[in-house]
Amino acid sequence: MANDREILRELWEGKLPVCFKLDADEVVELQQPDPFYLMVPRVSYFPLVIDKVRKHFLRYIASDKMDQVMWLEYNGQPLKWHYPIGVLFDLLVKTDDLPWRITAHFEKLPEEHIYDFKTKESVEAYFMSCLKEADVLKYKGQIVSSMQIKDHTQLWMGLQNDKFDQFWAVNRKLMELSSEYENFKHIPFRCYIEDGYKQALVKPIFEDGQRKTLQDLLNEIFPGQQTSLINIYTVLSKLMLSLLWHSHLKYNSRSAFISSSIFFKSLPLRTSTISSAFTN
Repeated sequence: MANDREILRELWEGKLPVCFKLDADEVVELQQPDPFYLMVPRVSYFPLVIDKVRKHFLRYIASDKMDQVMWLEYNGQPLKWHYPIGVLFDLLVKTDDLPWRITAHFEKLPEEHIYDFKTKESVEAYFMSCLKEADVLKYKGQIVSSMQIKDHTQLWMGLQNDKFDQFWAVNRKLMELSSEYENFKHIPFRCYIEDGYKQALVKPIFEDGQRKTLQDLLNEIFPGQQTSLINIYTVLSKLMLSLLWHSHLKYNSRSAFISSSIFFKSLPLRTSTISSAFTN
């Protein structure tokens, strides 16, 4: 799986056009600031890509707010820092209208809804924690524990600086099956719904050795519910494809999404949108 470089690179290079606008109620200058446009990687996190956005808006806000955390909101909903950007878009945006229009705030951080990431180091700590969680599910934690600090650093810097080759030079260790592991022990994933997410221990194969499909996983997580469409990276996915094949379609995040994860939007026949995420 880790050798399909063309697919992996195309997924890595997926970006979203975003239009950032400062909340008009927080502007203290006579003139409203221009919106700030940015192409952001789907696989990244907002705290890693919004430094220029923050600098653009600082001179338009009150001086006593300049040291505050800048947080983002879309359609009245605070954006969670710990969700990869592509997951947030697939989960929240119901139309194809681009650019994605996001409101920036420096006041009234809704801490009951979003984590307060003070620095990029806190994002890194969260990323590595989730990476370890996914490795425990897949390999009982043996891969990450055997990696050196320089490997952890290279993995993180590759993600932070949007460097595919730098990231995958280390990430492939988390993807390749060894002679000891013919299959992953469990598939790390989270199925996102409007009020949170669901996850469970799901093996990639049945007891008879047959590989489980995406449909099999959804049946385990949402018993009795019908799913008509799955959209992964905005690509329509067949429910009968194996879970191991779907590991090509991933984000570079954590356990639940980790070093390589799949995030997809599921459209049930009768109920609200279900957005889900795998990790490799």
